[in-house]
Amino acid sequence: MFLKVYSITILLLDVLSLVVKVIFAVLESVYQTIAGVAEKSVANEIVLITGTGHGIGKELAHQYASLGAIVVCWDINQEENDKTVHELRKIGAKAYGYKCDVSDRDAVLTLARKVKEEVGEVSILVNNAGIMPCHPLLQHNPQEIRKIYEINVFAHFWMLEAFLPSMIQNNHGHIVALSSMAGVMGIPNLVPYCGSKYAVRGLMESLSEELREDARQIDIKFTTIFPFIVDTGLCKKPRTRFPFLLSFVPAQTAASAIITAQRRNYSEVSIPRGLLYLNNILKLFPLRASQHMKDFFDSGVDSD
Repeated sequence: MFLKVYSITILLLDVLSLVVKVIFAVLESVYQTIAGVAEKSVANEIVLITGTGHGIGKELAHQYASLGAIVVCWDINQEENDKTVHELRKIGAKAYGYKCDVSDRDAVLTLARKVKEEVGEVSILVNNAGIMPCHPLLQHNPQEIRKIYEINVFAHFWMLEAFLPSMIQNNHGHIVALSSMAGVMGIPNLVPYCGSKYAVRGLMESLSEELREDARQIDIKFTTIFPFIVDTGLCKKPRTRFPFLLSFVPAQTAASAIITAQRRNYSEVSIPRGLLYLNNILKLFPLRASQHMKDFFDSGVDSD
């Protein structure tokens, strides 16, 4: 009888502790939303960004360099990547460029060792590289679907394999991954792409939890980014019914939002910020109701 009472007492204390922690977490979040969060410095941090030959990756490289970071640029297109590095060095930034197919595990691991020798330990990793073929599922061929997953998903695993161990060893690092709003809601003409971006979301969330529960108390931060359509040319035929409410995002704006999210240690951020909240609200409605609202806003991509 005594043991039963004791167990119930312990359970009630655990429940009370949980309620207090939840209330405190909510209040803390509300305070941070109102007061803002201080942005940590990235000066002299070694930032490796994939897909720096154009678009978001190129803008990220420029903006990180302007903040005093040492920038390592990876892209499969050596000519465009060299242009980015040249631009950065021209303004006095510390920048290094390497050609790499991030879907090739052996190439990633080999080049990672070279970066360590020539530059140092990467402390901020931005997995940005991706491809986005846009057409109905049955018009995708097997090779194209495989390539989407090799670049958009598997590459994240190879990059983590290459750089996460040293971050854990140094107990210092930040992983940023580009998912998409197509990683939180299904969009026609993007079935394989949506699947790949859902995978990135799941990868980042589960890895973050895995390290959070690690007994070593590892202080590695994770940030997942969910952009709306970014105006980089990756998507050939985007559409939006109300551009004054939901316009295509300039690459410069997207890069700035990504860096702010990383410097403030946000775990998930959509671009624009309100889209994740809107999606969460839509999930509270019956499926048919949310479909009606999506049809009304009529935003998405047409087939290439």
